[in-house]
Amino acid sequence: MTYLYVVFVVLTTGLLIAGVVEQRAHLGELGKIEHRVLVNGIRGKSSITRLCAGALRGGGLVTTAKTTGTAARFIHPDGSEEPVYRKWGIANVVEQIGIVRRAAAYRSDALVIECMAVMPDLQEINQSKLIRSTIGVLCNVREDHLAEMGPTLDDVARSLSRSMPVGGVCVTAERDRLEILEHEAAKRDCELIAVDPESVTDEEMAGFTWVTFKENVAIALAVADLLGVNRQLALAGMWAAPPDPGVLSVQTRTRDGKEIKLANVFAANDPESTLMNVERLLEQGSISRPLHVVINCRPDRVERNGQMGELVARIDPDRVVLIGEPTRSARLSIADEWQDRVSDLGGARTGEDLLDSILDHVDDTVSLIAIGNIHGQGEVLLHAVDELDEPVPAERHHQVSPPVPPPPVRRQAPPPPPVRRQAPPPVRSRTSIRGHLFDQPHRQQRVPRAQPPRPHPQRHPAPRPGITHD
Repeated sequence: MTYLYVVFVVLTTGLLIAGVVEQRAHLGELGKIEHRVLVNGIRGKSSITRLCAGALRGGGLVTTAKTTGTAARFIHPDGSEEPVYRKWGIANVVEQIGIVRRAAAYRSDALVIECMAVMPDLQEINQSKLIRSTIGVLCNVREDHLAEMGPTLDDVARSLSRSMPVGGVCVTAERDRLEILEHEAAKRDCELIAVDPESVTDEEMAGFTWVTFKENVAIALAVADLLGVNRQLALAGMWAAPPDPGVLSVQTRTRDGKEIKLANVFAANDPESTLMNVERLLEQGSISRPLHVVINCRPDRVERNGQMGELVARIDPDRVVLIGEPTRSARLSIADEWQDRVSDLGGARTGEDLLDSILDHVDDTVSLIAIGNIHGQGEVLLHAVDELDEPVPAERHHQVSPPVPPPPVRRQAPPPPPVRRQAPPPVRSRTSIRGHLFDQPHRQQRVPRAQPPRPHPQRHPAPRPGITHD
């Protein structure tokens, strides 16, 4: 018994020492990175992380970043990226230690990292032990993860506030619960900066090749301003930043003479964000009626399935398609007016089967809005649509062969022009400006004949070589 007790004490002491050594080494790596930006919130964290990293790169800062959303990515200082390796495919907040180590190896000026913790206690540990951010981002407070951070949205706001840096700065675009965030920031001696989305102009938004929101861009501009990056350089860096794999997008494909516009809204899997994305796509003209809403259901997201079903009445589609399982969790929450428009394609199906069943109710063209969660049958549907052909541009449908030109009329060639001698190139000199040599042509100008210098009347003439004067 004594032997086992000694072994237990030795092992426990060894683990304690190893933990202390690892923590001190991790803090040393954090100290090598001057600016650390932790992005937290409910929706848009991955996009904001990429925007902030792009803005800082545009300002010349050596910036590394890491996202956690649809597909976790480590973003190098040159903007290239690679998937984050996870043992057994399981996400764990401890992986942030390796990310910090890699960022420090690059001698990064800034690290922009997405918060991957959901539980309130883990969010605080992620901030106080793993990242110790100097700038925090709390993008928004939405209705999601209520079981972990709820049950009310006020509770969600307080939970997210646990990632605010003590004595630092936090940037937010939240408006509805701004008072709660201000109170939580004051408790942590944290300066809270609330950005105005309307400060971003439509011309600045037009520079993006992918769909994003003014709220996200305004947050990234505020972070860049805090680190001394001017607006134009920050915008240029954001425009060049690659989008997240789960970013809002619209694909146009054709099959059997029918055109499909698939709006991938899976990443915005809370009701409010989903509706905002759909309204934005309709305003831009990226999608149009007839609208078919595709709800992907998951057995571990039964509550969210019901929320997506309730959203049908607000979107007002022409048809509702349920995929995944259990589809009943979404169908029960769909309003009675749309029950006769529901097509239940639940269960495990192939992509071809899904497309065949969806297109059976399409005459010519349709806009599909994919909402819910991407995993499972959602991925199957996206892959199947991606394999379809892209539409041929309209001008190529009615190509007419150009008329054959008549043979050219042979005429006598005119006499060759007299040969003119080219003037010799001007003599160029080397001029130095701040250490750089530039070629400059000499201007041709008349140089007067050299005149012997006249001695000054009050001075003695300069002595000639070989002659001395007393």
